[in-house]
Amino acid sequence: MSVLLETPVAPTATSKPHGRGFWAVAFAFAVAMAYSTVPAPLFPLYVAREGFSTFAVTVVFAAFAAGVVISLVLAGHVSDWVGRKKVLLPALGLEVVSAVLFLTSTALPVLVVARVVNGLGVGMIAATATAYLHDLHTRHRPGASPRRFEIVSTAANIGGLGTGALLAGVLAQHSATPLSTPYVVLAGLLVVALAAVALTPETVQRRRVPYRPQRISADHGDRRAYFAAAAGAVSSFAVFGVFSSVSTGFVAGELHHPSRTLAGLVVFIVFGGAALAQTATGGLSPAARRGAGLGGQALGVVLVVAGMTATSLPLFLLGGAVAGVGAGVQFKSSVGAVAAMAAPARRGEALAGLFFLAYLGMSVPALAIGLATRWLAPTTAMTWFAGLLLVLLAGVAVLSRRAS
Repeated sequence: MSVLLETPVAPTATSKPHGRGFWAVAFAFAVAMAYSTVPAPLFPLYVAREGFSTFAVTVVFAAFAAGVVISLVLAGHVSDWVGRKKVLLPALGLEVVSAVLFLTSTALPVLVVARVVNGLGVGMIAATATAYLHDLHTRHRPGASPRRFEIVSTAANIGGLGTGALLAGVLAQHSATPLSTPYVVLAGLLVVALAAVALTPETVQRRRVPYRPQRISADHGDRRAYFAAAAGAVSSFAVFGVFSSVSTGFVAGELHHPSRTLAGLVVFIVFGGAALAQTATGGLSPAARRGAGLGGQALGVVLVVAGMTATSLPLFLLGGAVAGVGAGVQFKSSVGAVAAMAAPARRGEALAGLFFLAYLGMSVPALAIGLATRWLAPTTAMTWFAGLLLVLLAGVAVLSRRAS
């Protein structure tokens, strides 16, 4: 089997269509990522309606991570070969299909399939939209600083994740059909995004090469530094995963605040803090970013446990914000370290390995907490998670120092 290899078209002059396309793709990227967190504030409603356990909720969440990993390996890199639009448009279509599935049933098997489809789309979108934004920025502003691209891509990606949960929470709070309205609204926005991307100029030329899945490898010179970066990514995504899956249930149950808007706000605070921190720490040295990331995650998760123990919502929210800041900075540090150590020809497989491990870090802790709550109180389960995360963060610190 062969596909078309596409090489970037050299920018020649400032192009208004590319400028409009830049914002169209940014909008599509943000909407797609926002859709992926729509279920987060709705999980307690599924529990109330269908009688799901916390473990069942985390299975639905983990299905998303599984879809992302599969997609990253099989299709995340294909836009370099077949074109940005040829990957981004079908991926956005998968998100619409996922929304339709959520609208058809609240049965657990349907929710799992819907989340897998959601993950397949996101795995294709994350890499493709980022590359597309870079291409469009370069063609619209030849020779300009990449700062606009970096800020917008971060805001669309991480900021979109937080905004989707907040929007879903607000819509669910004020709608007579809370398990339908958020998906209808986001599906409509996804259709608009599809139309906007369809009108955006392509940025690559094509030639035929054999198809191959994305290679995954940890062998990139300094194994100790690579595994330090990977462990940092795992810790970051563990924080994101826990807050995207079980934290809304904790707020409604342990903290006695069943507001859907508040549930969305919890997720928004974590991802919003991560997005702001990634943007604000661009000028820091790698060592400073690593220290800030490790310290932020450690302090944040301790505050979260303290908030649950004291039944204090403000303390819980503060802990989520601090942990989100730390996770965002730590993940940025990990990506930067791997990108710097890998040879250019193998940078894709190095980053693929990093994301593969990161998404395992997102799903496994959430599943473990969900399973643990069948026998332990949620606060106890979260305390165990915090302790294990602190051990992992200490290991990252040790490995990083030895690698340095």
